[in-house]
Amino acid sequence: MTKIDIVSGFLGAGKTTLIKKLLAEAFPGEKLVLIENEFGEISIDGGFLKESGVQISEMSAGCICCSLVGDFHKALKDVQAQFHPDRILIEPSGVGKLSDVIVAVQNTADETDDMKLNSFVTVADATKVKVYMKNFGEFYNNQIESAGTIVLSRTQKLSQEKLESAVAMLREKNPDAAILTTPWDQLDGKTILAAIEKVSLADELLAKMRSEHEADEAEHEHAHHHHDHEHAHEEHEHHHDHDHEEHEHHHDHDEHDQEHHHDHDHECDDPNCSCHHHHHHADEVFTSWGKETPKVFSQADIERILTALDSGDCGKILRAKGIVNGEGGQWIEFDFVPEEHEVRAGHPDYTGRLCVIGAELKEDKLAELFGL
Repeated sequence: MTKIDIVSGFLGAGKTTLIKKLLAEAFPGEKLVLIENEFGEISIDGGFLKESGVQISEMSAGCICCSLVGDFHKALKDVQAQFHPDRILIEPSGVGKLSDVIVAVQNTADETDDMKLNSFVTVADATKVKVYMKNFGEFYNNQIESAGTIVLSRTQKLSQEKLESAVAMLREKNPDAAILTTPWDQLDGKTILAAIEKVSLADELLAKMRSEHEADEAEHEHAHHHHDHEHAHEEHEHHHDHDHEEHEHHHDHDEHDQEHHHDHDHECDDPNCSCHHHHHHADEVFTSWGKETPKVFSQADIERILTALDSGDCGKILRAKGIVNGEGGQWIEFDFVPEEHEVRAGHPDYTGRLCVIGAELKEDKLAELFGL
């Protein structure tokens, strides 16, 4: 299966720098083709795939670089047929609409068994968000609105206040994308890739809770373990698909949960009926609330917040986890289970992110508590 990743962004935003970092740190050992679709520019003469408008310029460290003019659809299929790469990176023209490129790739992938659109990223210069929104309206906003992930460059040049304001402007246009705010030199390419491929904290936490729950079930109810395990797997798939669409800003399974839960709440005497165990599944009864933020917290702030989670004012909190910017460039990691929490020094993540899982969550109170 060839994964296709699109890396868009205005000229000078740092697309090439990001791609080089990912090549060196996130994709080592992968057979990779980089397609650059620069606007009407044909700089290379000749090449393997000239008929379809793809011209190969160089091969370095297992990466084949092409410049694309002409029929995009045919070119993509030809590259796939000739090289069978693990991954195709597409760097579209800085002036094209990202939404058009996404549609073109998706259409091609739909017709080809072993190709899938993996991610679409916009690289944006954090210092220019405001002026670009004002001056390049439609084109710039299309790149922001269509992105699955927004990777900010030059964030170290902004004050905390300006960074938070740039993120707020982007968030207004795109409520769901992961927004990377940490300077790249503090991050490993693999951390950036995890953000691009959307591994959300809610997914991680729910997967952990699910595995704990399954171990528990296996111990207590060996006879029913097989059934429950399959069921949990189904639930996980359902949940994961749902997550994939919206990068943990706001998961809301309320409607689904209540209906689902209600169906299985009937009294039942059949010992083989799944309704006896059904209510155990964490992602049915509980909802999760999560935020991403570049906000800086002190250790005391986090201790105070986690202690407050035990009060019940924000709902019945079962788990909370986060990694956030601390003071003086440090990072703070925290874990919470009822009446117990741990706060420790952490490694830089792509932005501060936190997740709370529980029942009857009061989202406005949680936002207020974390100052978001």
